[in-house]
Amino acid sequence: MTANVMKSSKQSRLSVLIGTVIAMIGLGTIYTWSLFNQPLADAYGWSVGAVATTFSIMSFALSFSTLSASSIQKKLGIRGLLILSGVGMGAGLMITSISSSLWMLYIFAGILVGASNGIGYMTTLSNAIQYFPEKKGLISGIAVGAYGTGSLLFKYVLGFFIDSVGVVQAFLYWGIIIMLLLIAGAFLIKEAKVAAKPKTGGIKVQNDYSLKQMLHTKEAYLLFFVLFTACMSGLYLIGSVANIGVSLAGLDMATAANAVALVAIFNTTGRIVLGTASDHFERLKVIAVSLFITAAAALVLSELRLNFALFFICVSSVAFCFGGNITIFPTIVSEFFGLKNQSRNYGIIYQGFGIGGLSVSFISGFLGGFAPTFNFIALICAVASVVALLLHVPGTKRAPLFAGRKVQEERR
Repeated sequence: MTANVMKSSKQSRLSVLIGTVIAMIGLGTIYTWSLFNQPLADAYGWSVGAVATTFSIMSFALSFSTLSASSIQKKLGIRGLLILSGVGMGAGLMITSISSSLWMLYIFAGILVGASNGIGYMTTLSNAIQYFPEKKGLISGIAVGAYGTGSLLFKYVLGFFIDSVGVVQAFLYWGIIIMLLLIAGAFLIKEAKVAAKPKTGGIKVQNDYSLKQMLHTKEAYLLFFVLFTACMSGLYLIGSVANIGVSLAGLDMATAANAVALVAIFNTTGRIVLGTASDHFERLKVIAVSLFITAAAALVLSELRLNFALFFICVSSVAFCFGGNITIFPTIVSEFFGLKNQSRNYGIIYQGFGIGGLSVSFISGFLGGFAPTFNFIALICAVASVVALLLHVPGTKRAPLFAGRKVQEERR
């Protein structure tokens, strides 16, 4: 009897993991957006910058919708929510295929697709972390790694559709595929039950903070700033990487488009590698190092004369660090404020994702181009790196800067 229960439990966990990966692959396809910038600009006579703004709107809608994800999940359950997410994304992309104005692009591809993606992303990730509380860093890495894999796979799938049937029809096929992927993932995923006192990678959680309690801590706002900064750099690069290659490195469009695949590869790799590393090293120190690397890469992009190799090294570094940062943050929030209200608490911190992505579009327009924007990103990432080093769980003492995890645990 016990053996049968254990076997059933393992099968259930495997099903949840497979469903999570399938759903995350579908959700992650939005990171291929830069493939559509130039074709849409050519097809409708819009500026590339105006089209690229869609991704900033999408990112903002994605993060803002996470605030309601927990409430929707309570009403519909994880499966119902994922089906809703799939229908919303699919409908948004299919309507985009018949859109002929920028405002329709912003509403359906930007707001509807982004919001539908956000509710699916947040709940799927939180559910996976709660299902595997003993391996949060690894599972977070796998789940968010699948999210990055979606952009890598669909770079080729959507690129093929754009070349063979045109950019308009490509949106239709994209919408159908996404809808099917999310519905398939939904039927494999089961609702997780939160353990009373889960393990948190060796760090003791003082208690489970409610949203109101979390907002009364300075750590919540500092974590928001660090995530805001990490997402600002990553989303700015991802949304316009091909155009950045043409402008700063002098690459032709075909060569620069390869950077989309490179970003997807290193974004995914960073999620898995740094997610796993965060189970063995203090997570905020991993974040601090990745932000320092991002600052250095941004400075090189803005100040040095770029060739093919240097451009791709910098792009890969930023993508790798961005992927890792996004993966580690949900676990950091659970360690700081507990798992009980993880979806709501992380939903607030996660607003740094959308606000970072949207604000950098305005900052870039104000500063006047890619080079000065990367200078700004280098500066703010350096500041955020220092903030990450100094942060610690509310109500605990900060360990010496270069202390190992064991020493830090003892001080808690």
